[in-house]
Amino acid sequence: MKKTVLITGVSGGIGKELADRFAKDGHHMVLVARSEDKILKLAQEYQNKYGIQTTVIAKDVAKPGVPEEIYMELQAKGIHVDYLVNNAGFGLFGTFMETDMEQEINMIDVNITALTVMTKLFLPDMIKRGQGGIMNVASLVGFFPGPLMSVYYATKAYVLSFTEALENEVSGTGVTVTALCPGLTSTGFVDRSGMGASKLVKGAIMDAGDVAEEGYRGFLRGKTLIMPGARNRFIAFLPRLLPRKMMTRMIRSSQGRAGH
Repeated sequence: MKKTVLITGVSGGIGKELADRFAKDGHHMVLVARSEDKILKLAQEYQNKYGIQTTVIAKDVAKPGVPEEIYMELQAKGIHVDYLVNNAGFGLFGTFMETDMEQEINMIDVNITALTVMTKLFLPDMIKRGQGGIMNVASLVGFFPGPLMSVYYATKAYVLSFTEALENEVSGTGVTVTALCPGLTSTGFVDRSGMGASKLVKGAIMDAGDVAEEGYRGFLRGKTLIMPGARNRFIAFLPRLLPRKMMTRMIRSSQGRAGH
């Protein structure tokens, strides 16, 4: 039976790649992003290629009251969301002393607040129907403290912890909760975060399509944690082996500005 899928931050990167896979399998789509032009084009493409129903909502989920507006709009249209993918998010590179406070607060609003509110709104209906699924796009960095991106790493640690706890709470209800934890991926993230100056981007970067494929398959199987790439799974295991202070120093060293 075909489901209705709501994806935030769907205009590019992992969000779009995930949407491509849901649409290809014939699921109806609710596309949420700030860029109306991009998601209108995407909606038309999905309708023409796959004959599915698409709903476009061009709003910024980080703004107060917007998640509630989205929920009420869909309720008014009689659209029930079976799968919620909280993908919207961004990072910010630099020491905490030098990063812009307004951008930092906005990042918390996107990465944490919007994700939490969207989940709070749509989960109860899934529980009542006895089926559904939520995917929160966390990150490999959620397993570590992150000097030079301290607030971003902390937001993803929240997403990871929240998702694992929620999965335990809804166990047996027919609803699954999944954290997708990609490592560095070829999206617009590096440019927006300012990470171009970091040594980390010189390392292995996964293709967004490969990340989405692994995430999509794992989500449909009801997996709680999905870490695309064997290398990333090994890295995520390191905090169990090394003292936290040593781990923090290693992150700082690997993430330092190129040439330093």
